[in-house]
Amino acid sequence: MDFSVTVAAGSLRSSSGQAVAFPHRWTPDGVTVDAEFTGAHLLHLAAAGCVLNDLYREAQTLGVHLDGVRVTAAGGFDPGTWSSTGITYRVDLDTPAPAEDRERLLRRVDEVAEIPRAIRAGAAVERAGA
Repeated sequence: MDFSVTVAAGSLRSSSGQAVAFPHRWTPDGVTVDAEFTGAHLLHLAAAGCVLNDLYREAQTLGVHLDGVRVTAAGGFDPGTWSSTGITYRVDLDTPAPAEDRERLLRRVDEVAEIPRAIRAGAAVERAGA
C-alpha cells in the first residue's frame, strides 16, 4: 500500500483539488498538503512537514533564497506487526542557488530536522490515564 504524502510551498505548491492548504510562518501563501488521513500517512506527514519547515528556516540562516519547496515522504509497514519499515523523503527545490549551496542546505536540514531525528531515535508512546 502507498503511504506517500506531499507538502509544498511557494512556486511548488500543489494545484491538486485534493490538496489542503495551511498557513505557514515562512511563506505568505502557506503550504499545501496532499495526504490521506490514516495513521501511516500522518507519521510520514510529520516528517515531511518538519523537513519543509526546516528547509525554509535553514535557508534563511544560510542565505539561500527559496522560491518553492516540495517534500514527498513515504514508507511501508510490516504487514504482521505494523512496524514501520522506514521512511524516505525526496526534496524538490526551486531556487536560483548554485548546486553546492543546495547540497549544503539539504545536508544541514537532514542533520537538524527535529521530527526525523526523533523518529530515528525512537520513542515510547503510551496512553495516559484511564
